[in-house]
Amino acid sequence: MSLLQAIKWSEGRLQILDQLLLPHVTKYIEIGSVQDGYDAIKNMQVRGAPAIAIVGCLSLVVEIQHKSYADKKALLHDIKEKLEYLVTARPTAVNIKLAADELITLTTKVSNLETSVSDMKERIITRIVSMLEKDLADNMAIGNHGASEIMRTHPKESQLRIITHCNTGSLATSGYGTALGVIRSLHNSNRLEQVYCTETRPYNQGARLTAYELVHDNIPSTLICDDMVASLMKQKNISAVVVGADRVARNGDTANKIGTYQIAVLAKYHKVPFYIAAPFTTIDFSITSGDDIKIEERPQSELTHINGIRIAADGINCWNPAFDITPAELITGIITEKKVYKPSELTNLRAKE
Repeated sequence: MSLLQAIKWSEGRLQILDQLLLPHVTKYIEIGSVQDGYDAIKNMQVRGAPAIAIVGCLSLVVEIQHKSYADKKALLHDIKEKLEYLVTARPTAVNIKLAADELITLTTKVSNLETSVSDMKERIITRIVSMLEKDLADNMAIGNHGASEIMRTHPKESQLRIITHCNTGSLATSGYGTALGVIRSLHNSNRLEQVYCTETRPYNQGARLTAYELVHDNIPSTLICDDMVASLMKQKNISAVVVGADRVARNGDTANKIGTYQIAVLAKYHKVPFYIAAPFTTIDFSITSGDDIKIEERPQSELTHINGIRIAADGINCWNPAFDITPAELITGIITEKKVYKPSELTNLRAKE
C-alpha cells in the first residue's frame, strides 16, 4: 500500500494535505508563498517537526524561484529575512530553525563566490528540494533501528504491544514517519500484535491523524483516551512506548506533544521501555537541558471549543501549552537515523557527528 503524502512537490509547485480537515475530508491546498507556508504551519494545517521544516523551506523556493534580484546581496537578504520569519511560526520545533541556519550559512558562503545570481539561487533551491528525499530515507532508517532495538530486547518471535502519542507518521514527515515509522517496521517484520494510539487532546492528532494512518495501512490498532494509559499499562502487558520529538536538549531532555511527560512517568512506574524517535537534527546541541526549551502556548479556544462549538463554561481560564518536557532519566533510548542513543551519550556528541 502506498504511503500517505502530506507534502506534494512537483515542478516547482507545492501542495500540502490540510490536516485540519482530516479524517473526514482529504484536501490538498496550494502553498504559493512564504506567507502561505507560515500560515499553514501556524494554523497547524501542516504539523510535525520534520514536515514543518520541509514545508517552510519549500515555501521559500516557491516564492524565490521566478523572482528577479538585482544582485546576490539582495537575494541573500531576502532569503535570510524570510527564513527568520518562518522560524517564528512554531518556535518549539527545532528542525526548521536548524534548516534555516544551515541555509543562511550556505547562502552567505555562495554569495561570496564567483557565481551569478541565478546560479546562487539554483544551488539554494537544489539544497532545499533534497530535504524531501533525505527525510524519507532518514525516517526509514529510524524505523528499522527502532524496530531492531525493540525486537532485540524482547523474546524472539514474541508479539509486541506498543503505545504511541500524537502523530509521527507520513502526515508529520515527508513519508513513513519517525515513531510511527518504528511501528511500521515492526508491522512489516510481523512482530506487531497491537498499537495503541492516544487521542492527544486538545488537538486530537492521535484520534484524527494517527488513527487515520493506521487504518489506511491496515496496522492492528486501538484508540484510547489520554487518561487510559495507566490502566492500559497495568492490564495489557505493553512492550514499549515510542513517541516523537520536536526538540531534544544536549542532556537528553525532550520536548514533545503535551501529554508525553505523563506517559513517560507511567512507563517508568510500570517498567515499560520509553523511546524517543526523531531525526538526529532534532537534537539541539546549543541548549543544555529542557529548561532552555521555549514552550509554545496555543489559543484557549482549542480547549473550550470543538469544531466551533463551545464545550467549556463561559468565563473559565485556560492554560494550553502545546508541548511538555520529558526528563532524560525517564527515556530508555533516542532512536535516530544513525543509531539508538542512550540520553547520557548525547553530551559527548557533536551536531555534525
